[in-house]
Amino acid sequence: MSEKNRDGKRNARERLAAERTKQKAADRRRRTLIVSASVVCVLGLAAVIGIVAANAGKNKASSGSGPVVAPSGAQGKDSLAIPVGKDGARSTLTVWEDFRCPACQAFETRYRSTLHGLTDAGKLRIEYHLVRLIDNNTNGRGSLHAANAAACAQDAGRFRDYHDVLYANQPPETTDAFADDAKLIALAGKVKGLDTPAFQKCVKDGTHNSWVNKSDQAFKDARFGGTPTVLLGGKNIYEDQTLTPDKLRQMVEAAGRG
Repeated sequence: MSEKNRDGKRNARERLAAERTKQKAADRRRRTLIVSASVVCVLGLAAVIGIVAANAGKNKASSGSGPVVAPSGAQGKDSLAIPVGKDGARSTLTVWEDFRCPACQAFETRYRSTLHGLTDAGKLRIEYHLVRLIDNNTNGRGSLHAANAAACAQDAGRFRDYHDVLYANQPPETTDAFADDAKLIALAGKVKGLDTPAFQKCVKDGTHNSWVNKSDQAFKDARFGGTPTVLLGGKNIYEDQTLTPDKLRQMVEAAGRG
């Protein structure tokens, strides 16, 4: 075999070996990329699962599907009533209301000073039941969030003041502004001593959402016609077209004497 042929075969073998080395390196890179991509996919899937789980937790808290936590001092059946006034008052007014309800705002605006005067004088005790009628009608969340925030204010001993602030700042019925917890927290700044880290956490966590939903279900079960439902001696006095603040005062005082 000539020297030229031997050199040609040697060069061919070297080229083949080089190609094989190059191919092995490419295979190693490809396997590395596949493994890396698999890891990224697994990590990405884990991240997605984590996000979904976190959102599910938030949605669960927001929807009120967690444990029922009654606010501090709640009374009555299933602890669904927030009391305002002295326990020794001889008259009790039961109010079912929705913070998004314009009629509830109208009632509170017209009768607020009378109710405050009667409760401060020890003549009347009011039991507030919070519902979410407007939410149910509009697929909203503002009634729920506002009621939860009011229950959080009850925990802080500031229910009546915050209750009045919510009605004074009630958005239009078609605007679900109370669904924004930041707005509810900002309104707490209008009540001395309420805007605390504990209150903010209670609002953001939806601590009393399930309690609000339970109160709303009790309202439905009772088959009341709407909000506000204002009961004195078991009678819905708000349906009385002749009712005035002065007449309400007289009815409360008469019920107390009886």
